Amino acid sequence: MTGLTQPWHIVLFLLIALLLFGGRRLPEIGRSLGSGMREFKDAVTGHSTPEPQPEPAPELPPAEPTVAPTMAPPPSEHETTV
Repeated sequence: MTGLTQPWHIVLFLLIALLLFGGRRLPEIGRSLGSGMREFKDAVTGHSTPEPQPEPAPELPPAEPTVAPTMAPPPSEHETTV
């Protein structure tokens, strides 16, 4: 009897996971599984890694008021253009 680490076993497992969860959920599941394993490893070894602090959003300068361009009045009937 062979182990479950044969290449076709892994492919079959990934295909079943893709069918069960769909392509959109697999990356999310992988991230949560990876972070859970990391937390477990840190708890077992006693290491604690500081959580990254989010960078504050840069403050934008106040918007300058924009003035709509004014159109010149249409020429009157008595004016002639040269």
